[in-house]
Amino acid sequence: MIALQLIFWICLFLVFHSYFLFPFLLKLLAGNLSIKALSFTVEELPMVSVLIAAHNEERVIGEKIESVLGGSYPHDKLEVLVGSDASTDQTNAILGQLKETKSSIHIFLFAERKGKPGIINQLVKEAKGEILVISDANVILEPDTLVELIRYFKEDRIGLVDSRLINTGIKKDGISKPERFYTGREVSIKHHESVIWEAMMGPFGGCYALRKSLYKPVPDHFLVDDFFINMSVLEQGSTCISNLLATVSEDVSNNPREEFQRKKRISAGNYQNLLRFRSMIFKGGFGVGFCFFSHKALRWIVPFLVIITLIISTVLGLNSDLYLLLALFQLLVLLSPVISYILRKIGIHSIPLRFISHFVLMNMALLAGFFRFSGGIRNNVWQPTNRNQD
Repeated sequence: MIALQLIFWICLFLVFHSYFLFPFLLKLLAGNLSIKALSFTVEELPMVSVLIAAHNEERVIGEKIESVLGGSYPHDKLEVLVGSDASTDQTNAILGQLKETKSSIHIFLFAERKGKPGIINQLVKEAKGEILVISDANVILEPDTLVELIRYFKEDRIGLVDSRLINTGIKKDGISKPERFYTGREVSIKHHESVIWEAMMGPFGGCYALRKSLYKPVPDHFLVDDFFINMSVLEQGSTCISNLLATVSEDVSNNPREEFQRKKRISAGNYQNLLRFRSMIFKGGFGVGFCFFSHKALRWIVPFLVIITLIISTVLGLNSDLYLLLALFQLLVLLSPVISYILRKIGIHSIPLRFISHFVLMNMALLAGFFRFSGGIRNNVWQPTNRNQD
């Protein structure tokens, strides 16, 4: 029984560490630290290639390209490469019209689906820029985003710079508020990882920049390309940071079912990356190893830790009121999505319950992603998530 109790409290501590203790320690260590501000002269600015993979993005592709070319980065040092991944809507026609008036746009049409990593791998081969900016079609840049992303590459040690994602389209119901909270919290954690160790654990993927010389092709079957690219940069001895002034915006998802499927796919990709880069926990240096273990590896095994604590507390609860209460509390938390759904149906909206429910669903998606990973992943073709759904 003592051994079971020990396992229970260790598992509980690991969950607590990943979600609460680790972010607190980062905030404490970061204090007033900041990354030294850097800037190029106009003459020094490097050539930049913005890479966009698009599949059926007729609603946003025009606005996206305008946000890139309408910014403050010099046009003679900027090119936009768009790979249309077998789009069947008006995406290709819109791109063709834009190409007629904007010579810096280069369009690549793919007849068969390749998935975002496959498209980006192809676009990198065509890119002329020293710096690559990889950006999703539905992520809109501010006028100074590119300048802010590029400024830190004046330091040779810095290999990758992430932007700050701001969610738009927040609604009173649905999951948009929990998603915005999660995004904001991740921004804070990644910023603190940056200023302490320059060991940011993965860009959001919507818009980030890296040196072309550090780009490693993403394996054909990998689902999460941004984390693979980030860890490859760290593996080569360069650093990864976020720049809070490089802001971009994206409509937040508001449909639990759509978001669950998206997170399931991302989760399966997370386990691919954990298997590929597991040695970095021990060989990547203290900052990289500590952040990778605490921020990512632990987070990805939380569903299994929860299952273990529930089983042990149920067993120990047969002879202990304390563990029986803990088992009942865990069951109540796990049932929160059902409780929240029932309450919404009768017109009762509890924001705290919605946040708890969102946490549970995220971890259920992790578990579902693990089973997808275990069954083998043969391609990385994706379907863009519908944003800001009713």
